[in-house]
Amino acid sequence: MTEHETVQEMIRQQEVNAANTILEVSMTYAVPRCLHVIAEMGIADALGDDPRTAADLAVSTGANAEAVARALRLVSAYGIFELRNDVDGHKGFTHTPASRLLRTDHPHSMRSFVRMIGNHLNWKTFELLDHSIRTGKSAVEQITPGGAWKYYAEHPEEGRIFDEAMTGKAQGQIAGILSGYDFSPFKTIADIGGGRGHLLQAVLGATPNARGVLFDQPHVVKDAAGTASARLELQGGDFFNDTLPVCDAYLIMQVIHDWNDQESVKILSAIRRSAPAHAKLLIIEGILPENPSSNWIAMLDILMLALITGKERTRREFEILLTSSGFRLDKVIEVGLGTSIIEASTI
Repeated sequence: MTEHETVQEMIRQQEVNAANTILEVSMTYAVPRCLHVIAEMGIADALGDDPRTAADLAVSTGANAEAVARALRLVSAYGIFELRNDVDGHKGFTHTPASRLLRTDHPHSMRSFVRMIGNHLNWKTFELLDHSIRTGKSAVEQITPGGAWKYYAEHPEEGRIFDEAMTGKAQGQIAGILSGYDFSPFKTIADIGGGRGHLLQAVLGATPNARGVLFDQPHVVKDAAGTASARLELQGGDFFNDTLPVCDAYLIMQVIHDWNDQESVKILSAIRRSAPAHAKLLIIEGILPENPSSNWIAMLDILMLALITGKERTRREFEILLTSSGFRLDKVIEVGLGTSIIEASTI
């Protein structure tokens, strides 16, 4: 082969690789969609410890055997389920660590999270992603006037799955938070927008000398009434308009990403107005890498664009928010599952 032919072959191979990239990425949505349907149908629940054929699983879940086999074959290429041959040469599927997380009875089940990501609201919103990319505005209003929170309030079953999804995802993150940060110096800890208190309860469980204040909207706090104790106070309110508790530390987990920069500064500024000079602010969020990277935080950023006014942020973008709100970024602690603790002090 001549030097010219060698160069031409290299160019041809580059074009083939580039075309393969475009083909794969343009159709990759088939993978999450299969995963959504598999989670919705409860296929992981139907699969026990022993391999089962797609035909068996189809009977258990009321599905088509060939279609189940094809969907499981696709997701198994990504480590979700495993395709095996038994001693007789029959093909069957077995669990992997990832597919076990789709079981309802798993202690850290992510089935509800997958069902929520694939629900009607999110899927239809992504169909209108062009609107968000053209305008920079959420597309959800074109599907459900009043936005995502109103939708979940009006669709209680999907709202229940959403709550389960958030709790399930948080449970996997909380272990890393507790092992990655020392809360013992704090006597009082507030969880701002803390939902039903799963994070704050875990922190107080690991910090027996501390007391906590769970702050969220009145109807959310009402639902969390069972968590109240001598060490855990509930306070209902609006963090845009109401005075926040005075504490030594403020947790705010995956709240800031729900809001745009202007709204986020308002929330953080409200915390600063109540925070004593010695207080620490602990923002618990995913952090986007400065350079393009394939990870779920980058994917979540696009979901936030389409669904609500929020966004994921880089470290530098968090630093700008904090400075604008009266805080100084001290350090960032990675705690796993794409999650970090952003520690800040008052200025």
